[in-house]
Amino acid sequence: MALRIDLATIREFETFMAQPENRDGRFELIHGEIIEKAMPTELHGLIVANLIALLWSFVKQTGRGRVGAEIRNRMPGDDHNSRQPDISYFADASRPIVERGAVPQMPDLAIEVKSPDDSYKAMREKADYYLANGAGMVWLILTEKREVEVHRPGKLDVLTESDILDGGTVLPDFTLPVREIFPS
Repeated sequence: MALRIDLATIREFETFMAQPENRDGRFELIHGEIIEKAMPTELHGLIVANLIALLWSFVKQTGRGRVGAEIRNRMPGDDHNSRQPDISYFADASRPIVERGAVPQMPDLAIEVKSPDDSYKAMREKADYYLANGAGMVWLILTEKREVEVHRPGKLDVLTESDILDGGTVLPDFTLPVREIFPS
């Protein structure tokens, strides 16, 4: 007897998310599977806060784009994925703000901060997905190693605390010493 596994659709995922017991949960739809994201640790939260503050300051000073945390994104026509990077940067600040449901595009920059339960493989698969669907750059913040993997289409750079992270063509003129991402 064959085992049948149904893939969840966006509609089923949104129904799942609307259930009272799931409203405060952290879930993603990845290739039709509803995945609960790990609860963030203090370290994870501090890193996200550092990056949001630095990116928000840059956006405010330059008037370019918008940045946010835990924004759900999905590609039109992809009925089996609804992704939620830890931090999203969108270059086009003139796009109307989505008030319900997922933003119908990937962010220009997606940032994922490694939680203790995240595997490097799963994080890199997320980076590949974001890039394949329109993101211009992905930063994977590897907390234990105190490194940043910078993924661009066809290119990967690994930066250590002695390096300077830059925004490339996605965030022109943005630079940040990698050591400033991590709390002392």
